Amino acid sequence: MKTFQQFEKTPLSIPAATSWYLADLGEARGRQALFTAQSPHTLKVLREHALIESAVSSNRIEGVTVQQKRVGTVVFGRAHLKDRDEEEVRAYRTALDWIHREGAKIPVSEKTILTLHRMSRGEVWDAGRYKSKNVDIIEKLPGGRERVRFHTVDAAKTPSAIKALVDCWQETLRTQTVHPLIALAAFNLDFLCIHPFRDGNGRVSRLLLLLQGYALGYEVGRYVSVERLIEQNKARYYDTLERSSQRWHDGRHDPWPYINYLLFILKTAYREMEDRVGQLRRPRGAKTALIAAAIASREGTFTVLELERACPGVSREMIRRVLRGLTKSGRVECLGRGPGAPWKKKGITPKRG
Repeated sequence: MKTFQQFEKTPLSIPAATSWYLADLGEARGRQALFTAQSPHTLKVLREHALIESAVSSNRIEGVTVQQKRVGTVVFGRAHLKDRDEEEVRAYRTALDWIHREGAKIPVSEKTILTLHRMSRGEVWDAGRYKSKNVDIIEKLPGGRERVRFHTVDAAKTPSAIKALVDCWQETLRTQTVHPLIALAAFNLDFLCIHPFRDGNGRVSRLLLLLQGYALGYEVGRYVSVERLIEQNKARYYDTLERSSQRWHDGRHDPWPYINYLLFILKTAYREMEDRVGQLRRPRGAKTALIAAAIASREGTFTVLELERACPGVSREMIRRVLRGLTKSGRVECLGRGPGAPWKKKGITPKRG
């Protein structure tokens, strides 16, 4: 709400970088329908892959991990879960299922926020309930020292802050005074600064990011894991969040570093989706497509072991068979020997920005 209130008080001056992101994302959304219509089988494979990566990455950002060999069972299976970490990954998958299934039909409301927290936190005692005590964001420093990174909104003021934030979102969409994608990123920033729950705030913020994106017609999160991209750019995530939260309580903060970060993540997701669709149109078979999707998402070099971790349920021999085919067609190259040998994609210059 502080970011929305800042936009209301002063004329909105959009940085040049933000304008470029908005233009690129508008074009990407325009192409989205074409990909959806022309490549339904390919997108089905991408949806399954993204679901796994999203459930694992969003929890791993918060220090919640599961054994790689258990990922497929935890995300898709019905087997007994071994520990609390597995329960949290499964719970996040459940929340994702709801968003993917209902999409824009789910209103952005206080009830939805509490529901997403309850679903993604599983059987925790305060799932779906606001924090009852004040919670500060603490950074652990080398040597065991700690520092307060940010003082969040007081527990007593949290319900009214969330209500104000939801009202700001709905009013902004109604009046169109701010570009919807800027409003989406502003909502995300304000939500994290309010920090309404004892735990699970980051995960709920990422679920809301997907939900609000769907409401605006940006559905790339169905096919590429936005959570994985945030994890891969985690240092920038924390850096821009800290920079944009300074003086937030006074309404004198600079929201643009974090806004631009989220727009960069969405742009990267669209670029990856288009690259993956191009890669996946050639191979046949779901497992082959899954391997090709994992290769397409890699930056720089990769190994067979990394592909094994990215493709639950796919054998090493299957991965090697696909790599042999891609080597013959001149699309990948092995730079060594053994399962730890690095591979690289050929003829592809990594894009930036």
